Amino acid sequence: MNPIDQGPVKTGRPEAIKAVPVRHPGRWAGAVVVAVLAAMLIHALVTNPAFQWSVVGDTLFNDQILHGLLVTLELTALAMVMGVIGGIVLAVMRLSPNPLLSGVAWVYIWVFRGTPVLVQLVFWNFLAAIWPKLSIGIPFGPEFVSGSTNNLIPVFVAALLGLGLNEAAYMAEIVRGGLQSVSEGQTEAAHALGMSRFQTMKRIVLPQAMRVIIPPTGNETISMLKTSSLASVIALEELYQAGHNIFSRTFQTIPVLIAVSIWYLILTSILTVGQYYIERHYARGANRTLPPTPLQRIRGLFTGRRKPSKAHDVVPGLEGGGHL
Repeated sequence: MNPIDQGPVKTGRPEAIKAVPVRHPGRWAGAVVVAVLAAMLIHALVTNPAFQWSVVGDTLFNDQILHGLLVTLELTALAMVMGVIGGIVLAVMRLSPNPLLSGVAWVYIWVFRGTPVLVQLVFWNFLAAIWPKLSIGIPFGPEFVSGSTNNLIPVFVAALLGLGLNEAAYMAEIVRGGLQSVSEGQTEAAHALGMSRFQTMKRIVLPQAMRVIIPPTGNETISMLKTSSLASVIALEELYQAGHNIFSRTFQTIPVLIAVSIWYLILTSILTVGQYYIERHYARGANRTLPPTPLQRIRGLFTGRRKPSKAHDVVPGLEGGGHL
């Protein structure tokens, strides 16, 4: 057929495609169910007189509760410092080629991970039943300094030993896993460049291992904050025990427990935010584009776009203004 006989050839831009959005009735049904359940929960919280929100408000800033809050924070911080330092030492011992050091570290981790932390707290609190007196001196020889075990290990120290030494066993495995996640080839390359083992660990291994170590360490810190409530079994007046003392006297159990839970939620929220930004800091060397922060997400809802959060998010070769 002659191309001329085919009729006039259409020219110009094609017609716009009429796109019909995909409908998701299941999503809307699920959203309605969740909204109804949320409304029912809010209604129950507001209208049920058993919650006694006025008592909750008064209990939040009770002097006894605030003192217990400070004890909880102090116990959590010191136990985590002890756990992190002990965990690093144990991890290095586990990775040592010396079978004695490696074996001692393995036995320590086996014992402290294999027994409940509650049992360990009670054990340290009643250590005087085994050794009524602790002393410093020459092994199997004369003693230089000695003292009563109950005086040297009061309730707070017993709780610190129980939580800190137990945490060291878990942190040892976390640190060991982080160090082993770095390829051995990088260590060999660093040694070939003349770096010492300390320099290699500081400049090559640790910065990469921190990406693996930080998330579980943050979880352990949050868990330690709540696990510190177990110290109430040895009569340490931390946050939960302070609340227990109050509702044992006033018989207002539910309002006091709600106030205590609110403080735990506030503290865990602060720790969660801190963990997020620490993880984000150590992710800079691994992710080409960092995820937006919560503030950037909220800003993006109003502006309709998200900006790169770091200078290295710029595409190489487009430094003049191009971004991913």
